[in-house]
Amino acid sequence: MTLSEAQPTTSSLQQTLAKVFGYTEFRAGQEAVIEHLLEGRDTLVLMPTGGGKSLCYQLPAVHQPGLTVVISPLLSLMQDQVEALQAMGVAAEALHSGLTSEQSLNVLRRLQNSEVSLLYVSPERALQHAFIERLQSYQPRFIAIDEAHCISQWGHDFRPEYGQLGQLRQVLPNVPFMALTATADAATQQDIIERLGLRQPYCHRSSFDRPNIRYVVQDKYKPFKQVKDYVRKQKGAAGIIYCGSRKKTEDIAESLQDAGVRAAPYHAGLASELKETTLRQFLRDDLDVVVATVAFGMGINKPNIRYVIHFDIPRSIESYYQETGRAGRDGLPAEALLLYDPSDAQWIRRILDEHDNEHRGIVERQKFSAMQAMAEAQTCRRLVLLNYFNEFSEKECGNCDLCLDPPTRFDALEDAQKALSCVYRVGQQFGISHVVEVLRGSKNQKVLEHHHHELTTYGLGRDQTHEYWYSILRQLIHRGFLVQDIRRHAALQLTEEARPILRGENTLELAKPRLNLTSSQSKITDRGDYNKVLFRRLRKLRKDIADKESVPPFVVFNDNSLVEMCQKYPTSAPEMLMISGVGQVKLERYGEAFIDEIEAFLTLSSEKDVLDG
Repeated sequence: MTLSEAQPTTSSLQQTLAKVFGYTEFRAGQEAVIEHLLEGRDTLVLMPTGGGKSLCYQLPAVHQPGLTVVISPLLSLMQDQVEALQAMGVAAEALHSGLTSEQSLNVLRRLQNSEVSLLYVSPERALQHAFIERLQSYQPRFIAIDEAHCISQWGHDFRPEYGQLGQLRQVLPNVPFMALTATADAATQQDIIERLGLRQPYCHRSSFDRPNIRYVVQDKYKPFKQVKDYVRKQKGAAGIIYCGSRKKTEDIAESLQDAGVRAAPYHAGLASELKETTLRQFLRDDLDVVVATVAFGMGINKPNIRYVIHFDIPRSIESYYQETGRAGRDGLPAEALLLYDPSDAQWIRRILDEHDNEHRGIVERQKFSAMQAMAEAQTCRRLVLLNYFNEFSEKECGNCDLCLDPPTRFDALEDAQKALSCVYRVGQQFGISHVVEVLRGSKNQKVLEHHHHELTTYGLGRDQTHEYWYSILRQLIHRGFLVQDIRRHAALQLTEEARPILRGENTLELAKPRLNLTSSQSKITDRGDYNKVLFRRLRKLRKDIADKESVPPFVVFNDNSLVEMCQKYPTSAPEMLMISGVGQVKLERYGEAFIDEIEAFLTLSSEKDVLDG
């Protein structure tokens, strides 16, 4: 029987959607993708992180008999999805190197007995000769390839083993293939189609917009303090901090730990057991912050991450988009904060210029140029981001730093002359920090050792803060009046364009430094339309249940489901089934406990009202 012969009605798909997954409606694009897949067509799915990609292969796999194979790059992602599916009563398994021999044999036995609906494997496993022979005997209903941008040489995270997955099409010519990714430009999309041998695929491309994420860029002037102050204000919310080096992850994690934050580092140099422990603690809400390199990568399946901080600028907009997209997957408010220093950008450019592969180096330099332009933009961040993915718009988002606090222009000629003169007076041999110290009239050891307290520019800017002068100098760099020599510790040097400014021959307007970004100075705002006291009680109940079952809390219910419970106060099984994310199996497993907690809260609230009255 072919997929098309067994195509169900839309209403029966919606019944499975409600019964198993607990949703009453499909998200944009999901239904069309599933229908085309069930017709036996290859499909290419582009949906943002948190946009519902997984459901596009999970629902058809659950709805009809047979085996669906999902190729995924990360063991942790496989395990998280398997746990979540099993909690919904789905026959899902994973084959990976983290299993014992006994566990692997048990999975293989269940496969042989046709007891598995969804099987997750790594690309390396999928390409093993013995496994390919098994696939040929099982004849899966379809194969889904997650994080498909890894297939493409034009993608930001090309992986050679992914590029070989086209071999599967040759040995399974009649099996439909589905490729899914959150980040792929036009060249990457075409490369995915060609390398996988997709035949006239149905291509669905959702909006890349994640309106619940606020994008913020701040000047990086005291980064350790900036990060510590920010995290403290989030008061226990889950977050990820991305850094460009292993040492920074450890230093920042230690600094946060000293400040009483539940934080841990994560990078490729740590022992596998330690990385696994950190990931598990983070997923189970026993750890609030992970400070990581990009090794903490694709598929972090934790829906309640409230913020992502980039301590260093990423190398591409694709990387930035994917990493920031790990925040707010539950649809609740989240924030993406980038700390930006032009000298970091110059350092990355030097590395990219030394790339061994000339072709790959050209691609990566082009991608980084786009990322740097986004960091230095003076227009809506979201528009820059969406335009990069060919989703053109002219309407500003109203939820990024530049929309919330638009830069005010001012006559900056005098300040620019002070700053440029100071760069000249210190011999064009020092970086931003030292120039600011001289302008501010600092008496630190370095200033005194070089006799810079004797310069005519010493103390000219003491009426403004350090942060103010950092912003002025960075804008002068952006405008081309100064350059940073990365060969000499990012020393500032004047360009020819600076001469007319120093002489007062030209006017100059700059953006007034924004020293207090209201968007990032307090806890990330969340919806105010639900009972916060009940939410805390339900969150504790969820954590207790999750700990007993040794699963992450979101496997029980995600935050969005809890928020809805705190709006609608369901006190019966039919009412609980109306809550998003509550299917039949979850109702049977957890419904009674949550209904009891809600009833106890309502009783207590009623008694309190009587007493207060």
